[in-house]
Amino acid sequence: MWTDEEIKGKVLHKLTRLGKFFHSHTSINNLPKGFPPEIRGRVKDMAKELKKEGILFSKPTGYGEEVSINPAQKDKIMFYINSFLSKE
Repeated sequence: MWTDEEIKGKVLHKLTRLGKFFHSHTSINNLPKGFPPEIRGRVKDMAKELKKEGILFSKPTGYGEEVSINPAQKDKIMFYINSFLSKE
């Protein structure tokens, strides 16, 4: 079973590999891709929590919400990514 920290870590790991910092955004609808089907519903909830924590920036667009990483939160980001990487 995936913990909330592991889900957040995988989301942040994915976004960092794609280089989604500051002005480079990706659709929030792409975040659940790559997760097991039974977890995909929790991914958007975890993304909302990451936005509340100030780790993800949100950018509303005419075609949907986009997100990017706030690099000023490096310590929290690394904590979550390490939680995910230790799962494997």
